[in-house]
Amino acid sequence: MKKSLLTGIFLLPLFSSYAQQRPALTTRDYEQAQRFLSTNAEQLIDHASVRPNWLPNDRFWYRDLTANGSEFILVDPAKGTRTTAFNHQRLADSLSKVTGKKYAAATLPFQTIRFSPDEKAIIVQVGGKQWKSNLQTYQITADSSPVTSTPEPGGRPARGEGGIEVLSPDRKRAAFIKDYNLWLRDVQTGKETQLTTDGIKDFGYATDNAGWKSSDRAILAWSPDSKKIATFRQDQRQVSDMYLVTTNVGKPTLKQWKYPLPGDKDIPTIARVIIEVDNPKVIALQIPPDPHRATLSDDIASSGTFDDVNWTEDGAKLAFVSTSRDHKEEKIRIADAATGAVRDVFNEIVPTQYESGWGAINWRYLDKSNEFIWFSERDNWGHLYLYDATTGKLKNQITKGDWLVTKLLKVDEKKRVLYFMANGRQAVNPYFGQLCKIGFDGKNFAVLTPEEGNHQVTLSPSGNYFVDSYSKPDVPPVTVVRNAEGKLIATLEKADISRLTATGWQPPVPIALKAYDGKTDIYGLMYRPTKLDPAKKYPIIDYIYPGPQGGSVGNWSFSAARKDNQSLAELGFIVVEIEGTSNPLRSKSFHDMSYGNMAINTLPDQITGIRQLAQKFGYIDTTRVGIWGHSGGGFATATAMFRYPDFFKVGISESGNHDNRNYEDDWGERYNGLAANVDYEAQANQNYAKNLKGKLMLAHGMMDNNVPPYNTLLVVEALEKANKDYDLVIFPNSAHGFGVYNPYMMRRRWDYFVRNLQGAETPHEFLIDIKPDPRTSVR
Repeated sequence: MKKSLLTGIFLLPLFSSYAQQRPALTTRDYEQAQRFLSTNAEQLIDHASVRPNWLPNDRFWYRDLTANGSEFILVDPAKGTRTTAFNHQRLADSLSKVTGKKYAAATLPFQTIRFSPDEKAIIVQVGGKQWKSNLQTYQITADSSPVTSTPEPGGRPARGEGGIEVLSPDRKRAAFIKDYNLWLRDVQTGKETQLTTDGIKDFGYATDNAGWKSSDRAILAWSPDSKKIATFRQDQRQVSDMYLVTTNVGKPTLKQWKYPLPGDKDIPTIARVIIEVDNPKVIALQIPPDPHRATLSDDIASSGTFDDVNWTEDGAKLAFVSTSRDHKEEKIRIADAATGAVRDVFNEIVPTQYESGWGAINWRYLDKSNEFIWFSERDNWGHLYLYDATTGKLKNQITKGDWLVTKLLKVDEKKRVLYFMANGRQAVNPYFGQLCKIGFDGKNFAVLTPEEGNHQVTLSPSGNYFVDSYSKPDVPPVTVVRNAEGKLIATLEKADISRLTATGWQPPVPIALKAYDGKTDIYGLMYRPTKLDPAKKYPIIDYIYPGPQGGSVGNWSFSAARKDNQSLAELGFIVVEIEGTSNPLRSKSFHDMSYGNMAINTLPDQITGIRQLAQKFGYIDTTRVGIWGHSGGGFATATAMFRYPDFFKVGISESGNHDNRNYEDDWGERYNGLAANVDYEAQANQNYAKNLKGKLMLAHGMMDNNVPPYNTLLVVEALEKANKDYDLVIFPNSAHGFGVYNPYMMRRRWDYFVRNLQGAETPHEFLIDIKPDPRTSVR
């Protein structure tokens, strides 16, 4: 007893000494880090965002955020004027009087306004009530007028106009699903009419439930004359089910829905139909059912409406594209709306996968001239082509060069001019986009937004003007309005970041590197502590999203914060985002570099890039490399820890699709290939878990209907079989994102890297505080 006691007394000073030698981060350090989270940082930026709300005659209003609150601005491009939309002080005084609450001109209690039809008054919602203010007298009265809005270009629902119904162009009728059938509601009378009668469970009309995406909104396209609807009957009767169970007191609730996987014999198919609505009649298109596929994304309703369909103005014909299961073949077709007869115009077959653009579907049927605008990467770059819709023969290539069209924004059939966004024309960074125009014949090409940087453009409904906000990751935005020829009409706002920089904030550093092949240029961003000591050595953390439908950086415009990258840097790390080969928005060959082997995950590029950075910046320590990512980034993180265990020492894998045989069919079959042709088994992370050497944290929501949690549990089981230590965070009732638990996951992420990559102690259970921007929060 005495000997043991003496031994314990002797060892106590040693343990105390060890604890004192281990560095520790404090609550103050974490508080400093959280200052640079997105919402906390963005509320210190003024005049950065212009979101035009269009009025007749190309005028628009927007809400400008200032240091004191906000201001509503009215712009008339034809006159070149920018004025306040109303007298803010008079409206504040009138609202204060009628509501009994005190309001100030700079902090009015609403974020949107609506002009009356005669534009002599504005209508606002305050305190759950709708008020109308005369713009001459500022007398306020209660208002009961219905909220109306104009659908956005392409038939998408207008802002704030979601829900399950789809309004007709004349706004007199609304289509909706009830009991697997399509119905109409007369907007004025409320009368409901059933359009179809044979819809049943898993074989219903206009349904949007396939794989991970689901909603109750009807998926359809109204004809311009509001007399016909193009939609489909979706057959999922033989499609396999996915299961999730809730966590609660008592028996869990089973969630069961159709969720096909790569290699499944049966996937959802759509039998296309046209429905006449005045005297309900269903006309089946005379073709076999198509796979539930689209040219733009995983889903046939990516834009909020029925993708890949173009009505003619008179509603007599419907042009559409049928996509094969593997996305390698696209058939361009025209249907007779009266008979359902279908004529194939032409098709394109590619060796890997076809896509019609990024963020927009880039093909159009031109009924007046009987032509097609078609998008293709056949010359290794995404370009536009003009086809004869009668013969199916190519008339001419419209755009060409070592750059690509990303979004076709407007087709002026009368002047035969196209307006589109293009990437790759700026040497400083190929991801910067610009608005361009060109004739159908490929002549008279012009760049309409010449300033260096990434341009974000919004066209007026007429197409006569556009609002352009241009910036770089390290240069705040300037917003202007121009006419369709690119002439500058007015500068609207120049972002002011002085309040943000006063906190010590600094922008990320743009980086240009070489890919693993030593030849290909790749780009990214690097984040450093605001109090960087170049004499020190810092661990480096790689935030990764390998795509292949997106990349780690994502949007290349200015942003006050991207995820928690700068916050992590404040805790004593260098943080990088690197766009690797096989990410989009470059050449076709660049994008296809990992086709057939998604487990590459851009990791050779990440490793090569980090080593290049360490050669340039001596404060980067490549013996302490961390990596983290979510979803596809979670897949890549675990791959990094298992396949490159000597390079990556600490990883955090969130919601990863670790085995793509356990993830929704369309994504894997599109970017990886059909299971019959590709070795999915060789790419599955659980097969390499035994190689783990470093520290790995896995996280997943147990109600994740996008990437089912069994993906992570496969890795957990493999780690346990291999007798490997790991850490696991689960969110019992969370979906793919962790919702209200995101701050908790973020804090666990900070702690994990600080303790295991930096070797320091952390404050106990620090509570991350994300303060809402008072200028945008609901009051």
